[in-house]
This record gives sequence, C-alpha cells and structure tokens, in this order.
Amino acid sequence: MDGGDLTWLIVVVVAAVWAVTALAVCVFRAFWTLLAATSRAAVAALGPLGAGRADPRVVPIGAEPAHPSYWARQLWVDTAGAVGAGLRTPWQLWHRHWMKRVVARLFQRRRPTGGRRGVNAFTRTWLWLAAPGTALGATVAVLLVAVLHAAALLLFGVFVAVLWAGWAVAVGVLRGAERARLLLFRIRPVCPHPGCHRPVPLAAHRCPHCATATHRELRPGRYGVFRHTCRCGKRLPASPLTGRDRVAAECPSCDRPLPPAAATTRVVHVPLIGASSSGKTMLMAAVVAGLRSWATSGRLTLDYASDADRHDSALLDRRLRDDDWALKTQGDQRAWMILVGKGRRRRLLYLYDPMGEALQGADRLREQQYLAHADGVLFVVDVLADRAVRQRIADADGTVAAEARPAAQGPVETFDGLSGELTALVGRRGKLPVAVVVTKRDVLDRIASLPPAGAEVDTWLTALGLGGLVRNFTHQFRTARYWSVSAFTATGTGALDPEGRRAAEPVLWLLARSGLRVGALVDARDGGAGVRGR
Repeated sequence: MDGGDLTWLIVVVVAAVWAVTALAVCVFRAFWTLLAATSRAAVAALGPLGAGRADPRVVPIGAEPAHPSYWARQLWVDTAGAVGAGLRTPWQLWHRHWMKRVVARLFQRRRPTGGRRGVNAFTRTWLWLAAPGTALGATVAVLLVAVLHAAALLLFGVFVAVLWAGWAVAVGVLRGAERARLLLFRIRPVCPHPGCHRPVPLAAHRCPHCATATHRELRPGRYGVFRHTCRCGKRLPASPLTGRDRVAAECPSCDRPLPPAAATTRVVHVPLIGASSSGKTMLMAAVVAGLRSWATSGRLTLDYASDADRHDSALLDRRLRDDDWALKTQGDQRAWMILVGKGRRRRLLYLYDPMGEALQGADRLREQQYLAHADGVLFVVDVLADRAVRQRIADADGTVAAEARPAAQGPVETFDGLSGELTALVGRRGKLPVAVVVTKRDVLDRIASLPPAGAEVDTWLTALGLGGLVRNFTHQFRTARYWSVSAFTATGTGALDPEGRRAAEPVLWLLARSGLRVGALVDARDGGAGVRGR
C-alpha cells in the first residue's frame, strides 16, 4: 500500500469515526431534547393557556346553568390534547429543528447555530461529514422518543379510562339507588297545581345564592356526582345523600313550587269527586280536622307539606268559625298536601278538591289530569240531590232539605260521567278503591220522611232507591266502603272531635291500603261510623 492509499484510508477512517461520533452525540442530545420538549408539550396541553386568557378547550356552560363536570367531558378533551401534543411534538421538532435547520445547515457546511463567518475550509468539510450522522441520529432519537412516549401515553390513557370508569360507575350507582328507592317506596311525584298535574320525574331547583339560575338536571351526572357548581359559583347538592331535598324545588313544566317531601315520600293521590254543592269542601275541612284530632291524641303524626297548605287550612278554619259554611270551590283548586305518618312511615296525601262543574262532561273530565294518578277515590254523595229521593221527602220536611243546599247534580249522574273516563285515565294500573261518603247527615237525621241512616250505609242507600249506584261502585271499583258523616258537626264553632275523626276515616282507610298502618284507627272508631266494608 503506497502513501496515497494510506492517506485516503486514514481520511476515511477518521471521517467514519467522526460520523459515528456525530451520530452518537446526536442520538444522546436529540433524545433528551425531544423527550423534554414532548413532555413539556403534553403537560402544557393539560393546563390553561395563560392567566386571563380564554381557553377554547374548556367545555362551556350550556342551557343548564352549571359547570360541566371535569370527569364527564373535559377529562377527554385534556387527554386528547395531551396525547395529540405528545405524538405531534417529537416529529414536528425532528422535522423543523433537526432536519430543516441543523442537518440542512450541516450539509451546507454551515454551523447549526450561525452562518459561515469564522469557518475555514477544513471545518466546513467536517461539518459536511457530520450531517449524515446527525440526520441518522436525530431519526433514531425521534423513534426512541416516540416509542417511549407512546408507552407512557398508553399507561396514561389506561389511568384516565380507569378514572372515568370510576366516575361513570358512581353516577350509575347513585342514579340506580335513587331510582330503586322511588320504585321501592312507590314515590310518584306529581305537580299539584291546577292546569298542570304532570308527573315530575326530576324536579327543577332554583339556586338559593343567585336566585336566577334554575337547575333542571340536579342529579348525579355530567355536571357532577355529589354536587353541581352553579354558574354563579355556588355549589349545590346533586343527590339526596348530600342534601338536595333541602333546596327549593319547582315543577319543571309550570315552574311553580313543589313541597320538599314530594321527592322523598310516597304520595297518595285522593280526588274528592262530587257534584257542585255536594259538600266536598266542607268534607275536606272535616277530614283535616279529624286528622288533627288523631294527631293530638298521638295516634299519628300530621304536618302540612308547605306554607301555602298551612295558610289555606287556616283561612278555611277561620271561615268556618265565622260563618259555619265553606265557600264554594272556585276554579280548578290545587291539591291540599298533608304529611300523615304512623311510626317511621309517612305518606304525602294529595287531596284534590275540584269544583263540581269541572267533572261534568267528557271533555272537561279529560282535562282533570290528576285523576290519572289517583290511588283511590273519595266519592261524595248528596242523596238530597237525587230526584227519586226528593220525591220521597214530605212537604213538612221540604224546608229542612232546601236549607241543606242540595247539589246541582245527582250522585248517579255524577258517577255515570266519571266511571268511563276514570277507567281510561287510570289505564293499566287497574281498578281503584273507592270510599263512598254520604254527607249532610245532620240534615238527613232531621228529615222524618226518609228512613234513618243505619250502620250499613250501602243497605240504607239501596232502601232510598240508589241500589243501582251501590252496584256500580261494586262493579267499577276494586273495593268500596261506605260512610255517612256530618261535616257541619265536625267543623266550625262547637266542632265535635268524634265526628271529625269519623270524617277522617275514609281517607285513613285509603291511606291504609297504601301500606300506612292506620287501619286500626278505622276499625276502632268511637260508637260506630255507619260503615260497612265490601
């Protein structure tokens, strides 16, 4: 080998060593540079863009005035941003920095950090020789970083999926528990206000802090598991476990207030059915008076579901004390809501007192949507309104009967208009129990030309010529039971407690059929109530 060949061999070896060295240095340096840049980019994608700047990645508040839960959607937005930044950054840095800047300048025999000034021909040659190694080293480094970061992102994705699954399970368990409680205790909240009477599967809740935001999805879900954060910053409980029942509730259909117990207590819907002037409102007052009497004796507990019910009851009591007569129901009166309890069990009693005209005609009956939720019917019978009964009253008793203000429609006509529509409204829930209450017994006892009302009220009605009505009750309803009461004696000045308790028995009987243990109060009445079970 001559001297020239040896020289070229040395040059080639030195150049190869130089290229390999450049490769190794580039791999080491590029690896850590790319890894650090990728990690910073992934972390930056998880955080805000900057103080005081709007971040388009943040999920905005929509129609529901609550901040979306981080775990519902924002978690995936941030995860996608972190994964995207982690996958894009190394390749962007490899392409823009290492290949387009560093390697390109090396091939141009320029320093990567500057121009050609101060660079001699020898140095430019070595820079040119370092370019392939640098390109290969940067490529190897970016592949290593991509593999390492992909593994880290995979672990991160698994961790995020586990967190989201835990959140989803918590939401599902809490929602399922709440739904199971409603089904187990047969809680069916219904709006009690006239013109609505729609089911309330989930009440709306007004924020107590800002009083302007109405939350219609205040439950475990996409806005939070245990609490929701209102747009005003106030945190609201989203579950009965965290105190949602203490937040004022509204009907989502009509935006009118609901009683706090509507979502936690089984509701028993009892409409009072009777013609105009049959004595429904007087009977309503007598029922409440009787329930109060039982509560005073400690046999059950009684409370009004809302301040409005307490106010209405006080007004009716004052009216009865002053005038001894209740005003005729005006308009589609809303339900009275009373909490009745025995032991640890409670029922929210909805007593509907519609005006009699609302029950006349099929079209008007279909508008009484509360009938679709009835758990039983309290049918008010004014026998003095029946034409056949009036014909049996002697002239000497005519003045007494007229002073009782007989109903405008007889009980048979009222029943005929109700039965078909009630069956259609109740639908698949089957036949209902009916408590048949003959009112104005204080007047009936004074009419000598009519047979006296005995203990077997259904037999007495048959004797009056209303046997067809009794048979209809037996056929159309699941079970029927009969009472005769004097609401006048049970209310107002000089009210008698025994008569008030007797007036409350029909409602107690219907409550007992819902599982409230008050049946003994019906069976152990004072002196007999003129009742016969069927």
